[in-house]
Amino acid sequence: MSKSHFYSILLPTYNERKNLPIVVALIEEYLKDTPHEIIIVDDNSPDGTQKIAEELQHQLGPEKIILKPRSGKLGLGSAYIHGSKFARGDFLIIMDVDLSHHPRYIPDFIAKQREGDYDIVTGSRYLPGGGVAGWSLSRKVISCGANYLTQLLLRPPISDVTGSFRLYRKSLFDTLVNQCTSKGYVFQMEMIVRAVKAKLRIAQVPIIFVDRIYGESKLGGQEIVLFAKGVLQLAFLE
Repeated sequence: MSKSHFYSILLPTYNERKNLPIVVALIEEYLKDTPHEIIIVDDNSPDGTQKIAEELQHQLGPEKIILKPRSGKLGLGSAYIHGSKFARGDFLIIMDVDLSHHPRYIPDFIAKQREGDYDIVTGSRYLPGGGVAGWSLSRKVISCGANYLTQLLLRPPISDVTGSFRLYRKSLFDTLVNQCTSKGYVFQMEMIVRAVKAKLRIAQVPIIFVDRIYGESKLGGQEIVLFAKGVLQLAFLE
């Protein structure tokens, strides 16, 4: 009988008051037989996301819902570092709260990790069985172009380097995340590039990425330019 692991799910939030309770309810549904905790890191959302998080904690209890809010919008990478400090899990699961990452895939991540004792399991839109839903043609073109550029320059061992739906072995996550210097979308790529350099064991599972249901997409022209610069910098990472 294999040891039952404990899982910490990190949910960085900013203006996700409508999405957060849905995501938490789905996590509870799909992980009802799996030991876990949910760590919510809200960056002082003006829409009252923290108030919703407090209500969820009241409903599910402080052992299940851990609240670690911050004073302002300080970035995704630092939100993971902050949340990880309070995580009790053997493994961390990071995901977006905008419903683009469906919690139904979390059991697949856990099963894949156990299958090969992997250090990282990442969701991929580009594996058979994966894909995107709700995207415009221009968004699909940008995404495919970004992924092609990444594959060409970085030659990673996985098909979707920019994905942010992942499972990490906690001890290794802390090491990787503290080495990273990138921000935004490039942060996810740097984590994988550094993991490959450290010879960590990485696996993939197919996911369907669904465009956000409530709220506005955070992808804009400035992010695309920063992404291209980031790929070029990572291509020469020592």
